[in-house]
Amino acid sequence: MPNKYWFKPKLYGYGASSTTWEGWIVTAAFIAVVIWRATTLENQNHTQLAIELGFLVLILIYVTKQKTEGEWKWRWGKRKH
Repeated sequence: MPNKYWFKPKLYGYGASSTTWEGWIVTAAFIAVVIWRATTLENQNHTQLAIELGFLVLILIYVTKQKTEGEWKWRWGKRKH
């Protein structure tokens, strides 16, 4: 089974954008978990929360890089010659 990419490199800047429903699900799930954790912040250990969110960001970056068609690098957009 061929590798299906969920993200494409951004035209400007660094990183990737969702291009399939799978990519959008990953992005939406990440946002939902961050919002959920932010709303349960009361009486929480802030250091533990920062570690959890940092870990989630690293997971998102890893999955996104693995499922991106092409490499991540700084881009200035398409040049017209």
